[in-house]
Amino acid sequence: MRERLPLWLQDRCEMRPRAVAAVGVVLLAAVGFAGQQYWSARPRAVTVPAVVAPGAVPAAATAPAGAPAAGAGAGGAGGSGGTGGTARIVVDVSGKVRDPGVRRLPAGSRVEDALAAAGGVRPGTDTTGLNRARVLVDGEQVVVGAPAQPPPPAGAGGGAGSGPGAVPGSGLGPGPLSLGSATVAQLDGLPGVGPVLAQHIVDFRTARGGFRSVEELRQVDGIGERRFADLRTLVRP
Repeated sequence: MRERLPLWLQDRCEMRPRAVAAVGVVLLAAVGFAGQQYWSARPRAVTVPAVVAPGAVPAAATAPAGAPAAGAGAGGAGGSGGTGGTARIVVDVSGKVRDPGVRRLPAGSRVEDALAAAGGVRPGTDTTGLNRARVLVDGEQVVVGAPAQPPPPAGAGGGAGSGPGAVPGSGLGPGPLSLGSATVAQLDGLPGVGPVLAQHIVDFRTARGGFRSVEELRQVDGIGERRFADLRTLVRP
């Protein structure tokens, strides 16, 4: 049968060592590729993620690194008193300021903060005797334009800062100025009172024979409701 085939076909069908080696290499490459495909397609275990309820956020994911615990933060704020940002004090700012009255300030505020809350000091007011850096206490009164008064003791409440202090030239100690005996110069030293208004007060006193109550000061020409509110705690009949 072989002898009947053409010579060129007999030559092609003849098995040579080089051809056998080439076929073996091709077979090995095919086996290796098939093994690699099988290994990559093998079944693998999959970890199921934990189920989180809608809207629930783990605390560890929301708390910043190094943040204190909620209980510790609340305890620290409660123990610090004025530094927690919630404690407040009430002070009365009167005298030569733009908007006198009662102000509520954060605990630990200073006189400078109270002046700013009252609109600032009126132009031309002498504040050399006013300690703007002094820490305020609850219930005290800050009088602008009057002589410097000693700082109230800590925890004394509103009783310590209610007096206006000594009046220049009066010879009196700290306390309200007497409307029945004060001179024009002494009245001129009160906040909001100039020499003209001081003379009006003396003239009113002379015409009426003195002051029977501080409320009569409202009847003096030039004293309105706001100025009377500034003076009522600084004077007595």
